[in-house]
Amino acid sequence: GARMQEGSFSLMQMGKISSTLLNFQFHENLFLVSLLTSPTTGGVTASFGMLGD
Repeated sequence: GARMQEGSFSLMQMGKISSTLLNFQFHENLFLVSLLTSPTTGGVTASFGMLGD
């Protein structure tokens, strides 16, 4: 995906942010709205885009 081309640090941040978003959703009882626009790269869709409710 797009993050792999930016380096290992960016790849690690993607996992941390995804984990934090899920914890925030479950512990705060809130929902997340993902707005996907064109063009959305596969890496963004796989990590952040599909986490929404």
